[in-house]
Amino acid sequence: MKIKGEIEGLHDELIQLRRDFHRHPELGFEEHRTSAIIAKYLGGLGFEVKRGLAKTGVVGLLRGDQPGPTLLLRSDMDALPIQEENDLPFKSVNDGKMHACGHDAHMAMLLIAAKILLNHRDEIRGKIKFAFQPNEEEAGAELMVEDGVLEDPGVDAALGLHIFSPLKTGEIGIVGGPIMASSYYFKLTIRGKGGHGGAPHRAVDPIICAANVVQAVQSIQTREIDALKPTVITFGKINCGTFNIVIPEEIELEGSIRCLHDDDEGIRRRFSEIIENICAAYRTKYELKFKCGNRLLRNDPEMTELVRSVAERVVKAEDVIGSGIRTMVGEDFAEFALRVPSAFYFIGTGNEGKGTDYPHHHARFNIDEDSLPIGVEMHVRTALEYFKAHNPSSNISSPP
Repeated sequence: MKIKGEIEGLHDELIQLRRDFHRHPELGFEEHRTSAIIAKYLGGLGFEVKRGLAKTGVVGLLRGDQPGPTLLLRSDMDALPIQEENDLPFKSVNDGKMHACGHDAHMAMLLIAAKILLNHRDEIRGKIKFAFQPNEEEAGAELMVEDGVLEDPGVDAALGLHIFSPLKTGEIGIVGGPIMASSYYFKLTIRGKGGHGGAPHRAVDPIICAANVVQAVQSIQTREIDALKPTVITFGKINCGTFNIVIPEEIELEGSIRCLHDDDEGIRRRFSEIIENICAAYRTKYELKFKCGNRLLRNDPEMTELVRSVAERVVKAEDVIGSGIRTMVGEDFAEFALRVPSAFYFIGTGNEGKGTDYPHHHARFNIDEDSLPIGVEMHVRTALEYFKAHNPSSNISSPP
């Protein structure tokens, strides 16, 4: 049977899975119901199933009919702490939690792809790991790696996709090299000496110091870094003070540094130097901490070309988008891409008429369910094409 026909035959199940996941969102490392459903589904297909990687992660292993390399296909599982504002029959029933990034769609697409690929076992010269990862929003991939997701059997390559509302339904975005930025979150505490607002000369004001820090570090991205190396420094949270005529003892600032290039360490070093010198000038003390959100996600050239060639068969060639899709948003699929040849790509789901063009992480975010079969087909065809490309002696041709 043709692959498109196989997907059409499972259309209702695909929609049902997505809507069930959407109705019951769970936050990172709390995906207990979600992971139980996934494990049961994969087990029902006869796959070897492992649970508990990175606490709630699930991995299903499909062994092809002949030996060969191992390909990992990945889906994330976690929702966000957002109160959903959509009026849908399958709206979230968990207060303050919502699938506002498309992970509900990712799980449904990969499960259906697993079912279809099982029917093509004779074309798989190797193995496929279906990895369902927790806590993508806070970098759960690294824990999956630490818990052995790339081992036993060793993974040779990886593919991942993401529903993407900035692209229209029917478009697929793929580009080689850097595609999603590294992100490091910082917390800066500046300590001065409190005092009366009417006698600032008797105090050491941490607020005026902080104001200069916010302004000064912007020069890193505008004056010190090549404009062809995208860098964004953002302050998202400032907290201090208890009363309008009291100079506080300290001020806390939090934000992120994002880079779409390899020198994020150099950016953090310069950021620290500027803070050190400004705080010295204003006679304050400080404490600066960094936490890695995601490392730079870079697509492998060969895997990128594989995805692009398949995409041109799944949708029209002109709808395969290769420019304007790099983003300063982070994605922890980078942890896989740093270790094995990988490619990460976008499935368009934006449709203004259906209201699915809201940005990710918005309380009104939703997907155009017409994009789901496209994602399934991409999973299936890229997997089959990978094994065909890595078994050149094979006479098996990919189904139409």
